[in-house]
Amino acid sequence: MGFHTENKSFTFNRHEKANETGTWRGKIYLALAAKVGIALGAVLLVFFEIIPFLWIVLMSFKKKIDIFELPPTLIFSPTLDNYYNAFVDGPFGQYLINSLIIDLPSTVLSISAGTLTAYAFSRFKIFGEKHLFFYFLTTRMCPPIVVVLPLFVMFSKMNLYDTYLGMIFIHTVFNLALIVWLMKGFFDEIPVEINQAAALDGYSEWATFLKFVLPLARPGIVVCALFCLVFSWNEFLFAQVLTQFNAVTLPAGIPSLVTSRGTYWGQVAAVAVVITLPVFIFSVGFHKYLIRGLTFGAVKT
Repeated sequence: MGFHTENKSFTFNRHEKANETGTWRGKIYLALAAKVGIALGAVLLVFFEIIPFLWIVLMSFKKKIDIFELPPTLIFSPTLDNYYNAFVDGPFGQYLINSLIIDLPSTVLSISAGTLTAYAFSRFKIFGEKHLFFYFLTTRMCPPIVVVLPLFVMFSKMNLYDTYLGMIFIHTVFNLALIVWLMKGFFDEIPVEINQAAALDGYSEWATFLKFVLPLARPGIVVCALFCLVFSWNEFLFAQVLTQFNAVTLPAGIPSLVTSRGTYWGQVAAVAVVITLPVFIFSVGFHKYLIRGLTFGAVKT
């Protein structure tokens, strides 16, 4: 009788262990299935995000007859005629130079002025700082279409219409609010004890900023520079309204490819690819700083 009881207990324990093993296996299978599902979803999302850009790249190398072929084909004889017609025979080579002349200085000016302003808001007590900071934000909240007509009148009277200086000024003004807002957050995350320790060692405020605080904020500066470059490089409204011949940028020049004889889709695609390349190269080249900058302050200890 005792042996029979012990045998039942052994059988019960064996079934209990088997159930626990089956439960753990089920959890493992569910976890693996979830990871596989997430991975497949991410792959599909990236695939559908990349398809439009790949289609534009392919279209930029197609002849006109290949662009309008139905059904569309992926196998064709590539040509550089669209790039040649747009940037060599056409005016887009000069538009590209105009974009560089306008966007690079405006980015440098925005980063320089915005970084110093954000540092002042972060480290010093300024009279009415909340109102001033809100004022900077409101300049970004205002839709550009609201101010473009007054700016057109002002620029015309000040001889800034269709000039590099006028476009650099307007890009700098509208990017400045974003830089101040972002960089203040980065400076707030840097311990103020660094400034106090540097002051005890005899460093001036300016030397402390350049030698200690600014290197720590470098990821944030790279992120702000990328945002500033993207907004300036892709800006269309101001370039369309405030320029005519001398300071036309790449985005503002694309509508000229829509003519009464039709739209030059191959050249449109070629210009779109060239517009995308600088931002893509900048993002890939500084991706480490971008990752650090976008996650700066996300985890607080």
